[in-house]
Amino acid sequence: MQSTAKSIEAYLEEIPEERKIAFTKLRETILENIPNGFVEQMSYGMIGYVVPHSIYPNSYHCNSKLPLPFIALASQKNCIVLYHMGIYANDSLLNWFINEYPKHSTQKLDMGKSCIRFKKMNQIPFELIAELAQKISVQEWISCYESSLKK
Repeated sequence: MQSTAKSIEAYLEEIPEERKIAFTKLRETILENIPNGFVEQMSYGMIGYVVPHSIYPNSYHCNSKLPLPFIALASQKNCIVLYHMGIYANDSLLNWFINEYPKHSTQKLDMGKSCIRFKKMNQIPFELIAELAQKISVQEWISCYESSLKK
């Protein structure tokens, strides 16, 4: 479910009341912990954290007009979703996250290839998300991305 909001502020206004506090805290957690160089902007109808063209002019292979995506945060029909492309591209990071998750939440991990779904707002592991956001620098993400293209 993609939003048509054109700005982050407009997107935040669309979030259901029962999710606003948790969503805002999750966004702040990412902003406080994501390495320098990533930029917050609307991306694919979500709040995205991307490598801007000023750092990586090669762009995203799926759409050269877009900067390289890394993390996205969305309020969907039944949950808040965090998309982390590093988890999708890096097996060791995925394994680390899966092993750490139970130490931070009693809620069962609900995860797809790059998405982590949070259905219970009081079970979001903010400290773990903070640590996850810190794990990959812009340069490491670019290298990982370029390596995956060569496969």
